[in-house]
Amino acid sequence: MNFLRSSCFFLLLCSMASTAEASAIGSLKNFIRETRTVRSVFSQTVLDRNMQVVQKGGGTMQFERPGKFRWVYEKPYKQLIVGDGLKVWFYDNDLNQVTMRNLDVAIGSSPAALLAGSSDIENSFELSEMGSEGDTEWLEAKPKARESTFEWVRLGFSREGILKAMELHDNFGQTTVLTFSRLERNPRIAPELFKFSPPEGADVISE
Repeated sequence: MNFLRSSCFFLLLCSMASTAEASAIGSLKNFIRETRTVRSVFSQTVLDRNMQVVQKGGGTMQFERPGKFRWVYEKPYKQLIVGDGLKVWFYDNDLNQVTMRNLDVAIGSSPAALLAGSSDIENSFELSEMGSEGDTEWLEAKPKARESTFEWVRLGFSREGILKAMELHDNFGQTTVLTFSRLERNPRIAPELFKFSPPEGADVISE
């Protein structure tokens, strides 16, 4: 399982508080400063290098900085991704297979680090304003690490600083588009949701 392509970012979701700095970068920094937990519904579309749709999906996510998250894919097939702060667990329901990775390896200079990682995001990413499109302000983040599997990530915010969309372009030429709805900022989330135990009989792979 390719973590970054299959999960597309389990950790990419949040609402932003209103900020006086009217820019997408300002909204991102405001999120890192003020947002600890997030709950959201998401939809996901994967496009090939010719911008043709190859897959659609969606589900729900819950998130707690730093490094804890729970993504539940309901379609196109059931998949669960849980980060407990130390490790990341990927459970494929159909295959009854679990893949486990250390959190620092799984996140690295990935899109997840923009929202779930260190507050020093500019140590890992080059940030630039992309301007506005309609009522959405966009920024682009390019990873500084050469081993990153993503070429760039773009985040779109409303003028009130609410995260609306995320686009991820990987080294295979695919673009994943995430849109968010019913987004809650700083909800109370039960700690048990960020814990995972492999189901009985599941094949467990450690990477």
